Amino acid sequence: MERTSCLPMTDPEGNERQRPRKKRVKQFHRILMSLSMEHSHYGNNLLRILSGWRHQLGDSERDVLTLNVLLLGDRQSGRSSVGNALIGGDEFQTGACVPGVSVTTECQLLSRNFQGYFRRQGAESDLTLRVVDTPPVLPRPQRMHELCPEGVHVVVLVVRADLPHGNTHLEEHVESLFGPEWRRHALLALTHTDHLKEAGLHQSVYLTQTNDWLRALAEEVEGGVCFLDNSCDWPSIRGRPLRDQLLRLSARNHHRALTVRTDVSL
Repeated sequence: MERTSCLPMTDPEGNERQRPRKKRVKQFHRILMSLSMEHSHYGNNLLRILSGWRHQLGDSERDVLTLNVLLLGDRQSGRSSVGNALIGGDEFQTGACVPGVSVTTECQLLSRNFQGYFRRQGAESDLTLRVVDTPPVLPRPQRMHELCPEGVHVVVLVVRADLPHGNTHLEEHVESLFGPEWRRHALLALTHTDHLKEAGLHQSVYLTQTNDWLRALAEEVEGGVCFLDNSCDWPSIRGRPLRDQLLRLSARNHHRALTVRTDVSL
């Protein structure tokens, strides 16, 4: 009967080699130690800082970055369509516009993993997006904590470019949910921008001529503005650029998450 040797691997000089699995574990431990020395003004502890990174050890070792994304906006703003663009599918329900009626009536969480989406420290890393679509009424803090106990990495505010006089109290609601730091984690997605082309307005000109609320919002969010044209199949066309913009914003925040304030009532 063939027997398998349990002796440690050695190099030509007889020194014991470091097994690849153990080497990766040591590298991860060094990362833990270095991050534990960092100071976070968000008040997040080490576990929260590391919640987005999962180091999977096995035959196929791979780094996975998991980001929680929250979609907020008024009724018929296009939140679900933006969610479909982010996950690269059509799982979020969308439908024909009925004036004053929102297709989404409750919070829905969908997740999608993109293998080898980007490179980090010379190695391929997966990107997992956990996208929360919401109804027009801001979700309760307790519900948000249930869906994203680790917090929210990116807040996407969805506004129709042809109906910019939407929920002007949106900023107050978001701040009550996350505190004043939410602007560092937010980007603005303008939908139905095909109407701008019809009116002969360039995107930069539109932002200077829109109402004060939307112009101020575009300047406040650190993630910038994304223009989405609803006259084409933009969920599939704009998915990658939108994910890249989201990933860059999260990277600027070192992939830290906003803490949901469960001590407030909305």
